[in-house]
Amino acid sequence: MSFVWSVDTVGQGYGINPDVGGMTIYETMRKLAPDFFVHSGDTIYADNPLTAEKKLAGGKIWKNLVTEAKSKVAETLDDYRGNHRYNFLDNNLRRFNAEVPMLAQWNDHDVTDNWYWEKTLHADPRYRQKSAAILAAYAERAFREHTPLFGRLDGAMQLYRRFSFGPRLDVFRTDMRSFRGPNGPNRQTTQGPDTAFLGPAQVEWLKGALRASKATWKIIAADMPIGLVIYDDWRTKSGSDGVANGDNGAPSGRELEISGLLAFIKRENIRNVHWITADLHYPATHRYNPTRAAFSDFLPFYEFVSGPLCAGGMGPNDLDDTFGPEVVFQKVPPAGKFDTAPSEGSCHFGHVKIDGRTGAMTASHRDATGNVLHALNLDPT
Repeated sequence: MSFVWSVDTVGQGYGINPDVGGMTIYETMRKLAPDFFVHSGDTIYADNPLTAEKKLAGGKIWKNLVTEAKSKVAETLDDYRGNHRYNFLDNNLRRFNAEVPMLAQWNDHDVTDNWYWEKTLHADPRYRQKSAAILAAYAERAFREHTPLFGRLDGAMQLYRRFSFGPRLDVFRTDMRSFRGPNGPNRQTTQGPDTAFLGPAQVEWLKGALRASKATWKIIAADMPIGLVIYDDWRTKSGSDGVANGDNGAPSGRELEISGLLAFIKRENIRNVHWITADLHYPATHRYNPTRAAFSDFLPFYEFVSGPLCAGGMGPNDLDDTFGPEVVFQKVPPAGKFDTAPSEGSCHFGHVKIDGRTGAMTASHRDATGNVLHALNLDPT
């Protein structure tokens, strides 16, 4: 059994560049013949319009195929549909989609940057429609029309679901965007609606699904990492769009929800649970170690971060010591560089392979050409 995962398609102004053969990372992943692909969100960048050319450092130019829908921010249902259809213009992506099943997630750029239901866009002059909730309704409809999901197009979307792949692997797809409370300082000392990230119903589902799983490996597919600081406004380094709040102390804010989940996994002695995630724009492997954590009531686990597929390279993000993450591997742009282009090596994906006989699992990080940057071999416990 093997699968690939990554995130971020056509972000930061990097679209389909005919001069480099389009989004060739999809062809690289296809050639590995994975059993399935987890798209960890940001399947489109509805808030990142494209121009025919983007200037790079050193005087180089990144060229884009541009369509009407991708020349402005998405505000209508047709705009969001046009963003998805833009991606389908790439031959590499179409060949990949034709052969490899997809478990799709959504995140912020599928609607607009760092959105939550109560958000308004009064400070962004690009938008005439200022309600993120209205934009999200259009975005959800287009997402459900253009990605392979279970269920009807009408009714509420429920992305969280367990996917079983025989006795060796269960994948638990989560949704960290649809059920969250508003972004804010993220420092509450007690749980409530404002500290929700997965939300109570999804947390209870995940606990039950993990407890019921008989698979050797239990992989939680998350939209976002749990121990790295992700600001609501990265320019001012204020607010929180993620779980970690950067205080390095006992769980507070959204960390309360995650601490309860991790403690449950330990209490129920559910083994071989690891996380795959993205959103950071660089690949990394983190080991969460209770002996170095402010909150220690959990079993050690790994978090494998990948991406982007076709977007700008960034990072690294700050670690928060609440759950004791330590960097095993990461690949980030050179010091002083930000928003590196696909032609500068920004694009990455992750690959997991499980030996059906022994149960051993190998998780590797790869660049757009398939070169292995780092690999970790794990035996079941």
